[in-house]
Amino acid sequence: MSTTHDTTDQAQQLIQFIRDEMPLAHAMDVQLIHSDDDMLSLLAPLAPNVNDKGCAFGGSLVSLMTLSGWALVEMALRRYGHDCDVFVAESSVRYLSPMWQDFRSEARLAADASWTTFFNTLTTRGRARIEVACVVPGDHGKPAATLSARFVAKRRD
Repeated sequence: MSTTHDTTDQAQQLIQFIRDEMPLAHAMDVQLIHSDDDMLSLLAPLAPNVNDKGCAFGGSLVSLMTLSGWALVEMALRRYGHDCDVFVAESSVRYLSPMWQDFRSEARLAADASWTTFFNTLTTRGRARIEVACVVPGDHGKPAATLSARFVAKRRD
């Protein structure tokens, strides 16, 4: 069983991989805030993600949410030793209020999603999908943006 320190190190390595391999993530200055079995949170500073109005660019909000959801799934696969390609198959975003400061995304499994079902399907079929819910927290505990996404993992062998 991995420790919290091991999980954080693995998550930091994954975020460094994302920054190295995805130029957009590097340009956005994506940073890890937190990672555990149930949630992964990323931060993006406002300065490289600002729009013409001085608030966070909507494309940066959806990109950060997509990256945090993808990383949540990728971390689970790595934790259980599965070598898979992960991609977003479908997503729906809602922009609820502007962000005038640095922003973060929190990714969790959707309410009706299950890691157990996901991994059982992956073992049986070599491919599985899972629903992830992401939020950019805004002022007074209200979401500034939300993303509902379906991620697919396909075994590489």
